[in-house]
Amino acid sequence: MSWQSYVDDHLMYEISPGHSLFAAAIIGHDGNIWAQSATFPELKAGEIEKLLDGFEENSVLAQNGLFLGGHKYMVLQGDPGIVVRGKKGPGGCCVRKTNSALLIGLYDEPCTPGECNIAVEKLGDYLQEQGY
Repeated sequence: MSWQSYVDDHLMYEISPGHSLFAAAIIGHDGNIWAQSATFPELKAGEIEKLLDGFEENSVLAQNGLFLGGHKYMVLQGDPGIVVRGKKGPGGCCVRKTNSALLIGLYDEPCTPGECNIAVEKLGDYLQEQGY
């Protein structure tokens, strides 16, 4: 399966009637985009590095926020070193770190935080088990 198929079929699917992520991507720890939806924002320089640093030292993201495509998300909670969740207005994000990549899902209403978290974390758990 191609990386794009993982984004299209496992992140951008209809989670429940009328509810789906509005953007998603799989990005390597080196900052290279493996696959993304057409709606995923263009990342700014240093955003992936800061995000990875935040996985190592969670308080950095909690204090400064999480930035994706120049948009700031308030960090809520997550599993240290594994998952970071953020909120921005009526939407938010979920980022799942695996051995070699970051899976990022962005949602807005009517999609709920829980639906986003399940989609991103379920695929992240699978890829982690596969050694990615």
